[in-house]
Amino acid sequence: MDAHKTLEGVVHRTPLHTSETLNQKTGQQVYMKMENQQKTGAFKVRGASYKVSQLSEKEAKCGVIAASAGNHAQGVALAATKRGVQAKIFMPESTPTAKVEATQGYGAKVVLTGESFQEAFLAACEEQKRSGATFVHPFDDHDVMAGQATVAVEMLEQQPKLDTLFVPIGGGGLISGVAFAAKQIKPGIQVIGVQSKQAPSTYNALYKKGPEKLTSVATIADGIAVKERGRVTFPCIQKYVDRVITVDEQEIAQAMLFLLEREKTLVEGAGATALAGLLSEGVSLNNSQCGIVLSGGNMDVSRIPMIRKLANPKKITIA
Repeated sequence: MDAHKTLEGVVHRTPLHTSETLNQKTGQQVYMKMENQQKTGAFKVRGASYKVSQLSEKEAKCGVIAASAGNHAQGVALAATKRGVQAKIFMPESTPTAKVEATQGYGAKVVLTGESFQEAFLAACEEQKRSGATFVHPFDDHDVMAGQATVAVEMLEQQPKLDTLFVPIGGGGLISGVAFAAKQIKPGIQVIGVQSKQAPSTYNALYKKGPEKLTSVATIADGIAVKERGRVTFPCIQKYVDRVITVDEQEIAQAMLFLLEREKTLVEGAGATALAGLLSEGVSLNNSQCGIVLSGGNMDVSRIPMIRKLANPKKITIA
């Protein structure tokens, strides 16, 4: 794949770790793709870097614009700086100072505006029309999807025996890219998407279980707290993803706590959602070689007591 070749040496080839504790608990051979160890702390830098790499010289001179309150902002900022492209990121006024400073530290100009991501997004769109800069969407873009697809390419290079992949879903950029690439490399592989029950836009759209456009989303998996499924990503999900399941807040918190306490790995809510899906009682596999994408690790450690309180350990008990 062109994106895989382009991003060699640009992004980290993150480890694919196995866990004997997790293997024993699930009865499967489990491999964790450690995107929480990626540059900027999340997979988002892959899609952003490939998108920026595809800009023409004329487009590059006009710069890039994005809207984000977290991982995407940092990914775009770093990708733009590496190519020498100006980046302007619109972020809600409520964005934590640490995330604002991190985005600025990667070289972007940050504009704080509005109370919500949606207001920041609309402001970014207006600025894009005025300036002519290229808008880098967090998921609904074919180049961004291609960049995220490199996660699957790496996983199957690192462990060709993988037969099942668990991937978190927000807007669908990650899973659409991963599912497409995985099916090209290994057509028989099973791809399972996992969403929070508090933000199930793609699940609802696929199975007609509720509204496709949500009025509100409130989940500890804030990286996948998307009100509406992607328009570009959804057809790819329909074609290449085998099924989508949902997990509740307690299950996500349990997965986060398990990774922290037993694997000594800090993973944010969105990053732990795929593991929560594997651990879910509703998923039964038969001696599978499972790959799990731990998509990011940018979590405020002050939230750990809250996560611990939410994670009643009734389902994750390790002897």
